[in-house]
Amino acid sequence: MTISKIQLIPFKLEEISEELVDYIPYGIEMVNAPSFWQETKGEDVVVAVLDTGCDLSHPDLADRIIGGRNFTSSDRDDYSDSHFHGTHVAGTIAASSNGQGVIGIAPESKLLILKVLDENGSGSYEGIIDAIHYARTWRGPNQEKVRIISMSLGGPNDVPELHNAIKLAVKAGILIICAAGNEGDSSERTDETAYPGFYNEVVQVGAVDENKNLARFSNTNGEIDLVAPGVNILSTYPGSKTAKLSGTSMAAPHVSGAVALIINKTEKKYGRTLTEPEIYEYLRKNTVSIGLSRKAQGNGLLFLQVDKQKKKKRNE
Repeated sequence: MTISKIQLIPFKLEEISEELVDYIPYGIEMVNAPSFWQETKGEDVVVAVLDTGCDLSHPDLADRIIGGRNFTSSDRDDYSDSHFHGTHVAGTIAASSNGQGVIGIAPESKLLILKVLDENGSGSYEGIIDAIHYARTWRGPNQEKVRIISMSLGGPNDVPELHNAIKLAVKAGILIICAAGNEGDSSERTDETAYPGFYNEVVQVGAVDENKNLARFSNTNGEIDLVAPGVNILSTYPGSKTAKLSGTSMAAPHVSGAVALIINKTEKKYGRTLTEPEIYEYLRKNTVSIGLSRKAQGNGLLFLQVDKQKKKKRNE
């Protein structure tokens, strides 16, 4: 395979703060995660995050990390974040409910940190392919398996080896969630594509703002599966800090965390392991239309549906 590079999908760093306050970011509220926490917080569902690594000592993340590996250098055991993007993504998925800092969508899920991008946000296709294979075969200390792969990265090239790795992971029961890309031109009539998000086998996530308007940068195309908050998203940042970032890179981890909640709740209910197609179908059911075209919103905005009977009892 010809050696080539893949990079972080462009994003915008809006603000950095050294203040750690007990705070639920607006995106977590928008997708209705707090109502879901009465049933599950994603206990022990493992999400593999393929990104720039993670701040392993961040107080909101340290107890969520179950393991990791570095695919950008010979030091395989150093999967700390030499950038900041991966730490931010990880926090949206699983930042702990510990009374300080921010909280993630699935605050009791587990993170497998697979560093595939360096301090410049760049990595090789080979590294990402190897990381996907690693996630597929990884087993935790109690024989845990990866259930979700989250990738907020992309490139313009359709690489068959990458596609094949994704197909194998999906066949193994892993749901793969990818950012759509930020080449959008504010028009739903034009298509913008980035890989691996554009592959049919993955869940491709576009971005909306706090008012549920499609983010001007969000890619639109026929493979969009759903949209999630991706503008001014507050999450964890290296050095025990928080930061606000914007991009479809921030929308994808909202979905990754939500899927951890869906898996935990549904498998408890039915007492069996869901297949990848079943997980996707349950995700699709947890969306609502926001009035955009299919190429812009896919199935709609992520919105976690709380069991109506249980909700009625709580209100009685």
